[in-house]
Amino acid sequence: MQATPSLAVDIRDRIATLTLDRPSVHNAFDEALIADLTGALAKLDADRAVRAVVLTGRGATFSAGADLNWMRGMAAASEAENLADSLRLAELMRTLSFLSKPTIARVNGSAYGGGVGLVACCDIAIGVEGAKFSLSEVKLGLVPAVISPYVVCAIGPRQARRLFLTAEVIDAREAERIGLLHQCVAPGDLDEAVERQLHWLGKGGPIAQHEAKSLALRMAGMTPAQAERTDADNAALIARLRVSPEGQEGLGAFLAKRPAGWVV
Repeated sequence: MQATPSLAVDIRDRIATLTLDRPSVHNAFDEALIADLTGALAKLDADRAVRAVVLTGRGATFSAGADLNWMRGMAAASEAENLADSLRLAELMRTLSFLSKPTIARVNGSAYGGGVGLVACCDIAIGVEGAKFSLSEVKLGLVPAVISPYVVCAIGPRQARRLFLTAEVIDAREAERIGLLHQCVAPGDLDEAVERQLHWLGKGGPIAQHEAKSLALRMAGMTPAQAERTDADNAALIARLRVSPEGQEGLGAFLAKRPAGWVV
């Protein structure tokens, strides 16, 4: 599989490692990265030689969420354009969440916004001490719409209500405590911890693992068909909020590096 300027792909010993490769912007999402990652996941899903997928980031950050230039485009776009944009991000999250193979988030650093969504979509999440996490959307007059089903599934509605509303920054130990991370390790122990999980995954039958993953998701009320319907609703919600007066003020304030009008 061919790498792209925004995504590195390495397949060895039946394990595929996808590395978000935009370290100069802290592996932030833009249209190209979303498309590249969605396409790579779809190809890996169909590759019978691949047993598991590891998702990580280049540099000191896992993913900072939305790219600034991408956000500028969103702020200036129409509601219909924002809807199409949100549906593409929703497709990425849905593809990752329902991938037929086991997935591990190798969380090498901090994750914000959509980066938290990627962590929540993976079956196993291992992160380094010192990493920070935030669902910061309400500071922009927005909500974490398309990632919300996966975050709520990972940490539960009670913790989600807290973090969706406060947009506070939590550390890796707190992320582990609430279930966003399964394990928090020292940076020097990250690869060993990931390898340990891959060791156990290698002992399971691939068909059984696919069915076991589908079973767990189904028991939580999550199926691909249901997720697609939810994604459509949530994409419409975020598109509407982005063009609303509050969303425009929040995005404009963020891009201008000033406090939003509602800040007290």
